Amino acid sequence: MACTSTFGKYTHAIVRAIPSSFGGGPEATVDGQKEGPDDIDLAKAHRQYGVYTGILRQKLGLQLIEIPVDEAFPESVFVEDIVVVQGDTALLTRPWAPNRRKETAALKKILEELKLRVVEMTDENATLDGSDVLFTGREFFVGISKRTNHRGAEIVADTFKDFAVSTVPVSGSLHLKSFCSMGGPDTIVIGSGEDSRKAMKTMGQLTDYHYDTLTVQNDAAANCLFVRVGQKNHLVHCTAEEYPDSVQVFQKLSDHTLLQAAFTEVAKKGGALTTCSLLINKKLDL
Repeated sequence: MACTSTFGKYTHAIVRAIPSSFGGGPEATVDGQKEGPDDIDLAKAHRQYGVYTGILRQKLGLQLIEIPVDEAFPESVFVEDIVVVQGDTALLTRPWAPNRRKETAALKKILEELKLRVVEMTDENATLDGSDVLFTGREFFVGISKRTNHRGAEIVADTFKDFAVSTVPVSGSLHLKSFCSMGGPDTIVIGSGEDSRKAMKTMGQLTDYHYDTLTVQNDAAANCLFVRVGQKNHLVHCTAEEYPDSVQVFQKLSDHTLLQAAFTEVAKKGGALTTCSLLINKKLDL
């Protein structure tokens, strides 16, 4: 059951402001290696977050729901990791990092207030970060990464039975969406790195659909936020100051309103544009 007619249409955006602990809180480790530098400019991070939420509210017309800051959760700004939403169903994930699993409580309350059907992932053998989940409007691709395992992907398939779910090995980069995202109902924006090329090849082999690809030079620049406002396409992407070569490529999307937003500070901990909001469509005409 494809839902391309409503793809990119949203009414609400759930966000969570950056806590002070983001700059100096405990770091997650992968394979025993510390992740993320210590040189995060917290004031700059707050400014960038303010621009981002301003775009969501003022440029895209979304109703913003901001969860209060909780210093106990340094990485809670990354709300996309905690929930996968499609239609009227919301799957609360089980993040790889144990210190992030209690972030689900605040999200669950809001999702229930929005009258969504909430499914909780309780299998202790499963791990799933929402940033490993790419929904195309027709199907799901789930990255099997250091953060998300096959059991987590199986639960995505069990939860969203109307859609095919395929798994994509992710090596090197943090999440699947660290180097790809949707630029429209039929367009995948993909980076140029080796990991990106491998993942795109795998997705091409697994899908029954044809997707156009927009290849940008920088992997991180491939994470974009596609939103339809009325009949107009909008794409929130990186700034020219960050990735000038990649921004030039976005100009090819002549039927899109292009909006630039910098997220240099959250990127230092693996965050990206899509990671910092959870978009929901309450005007469901599915």
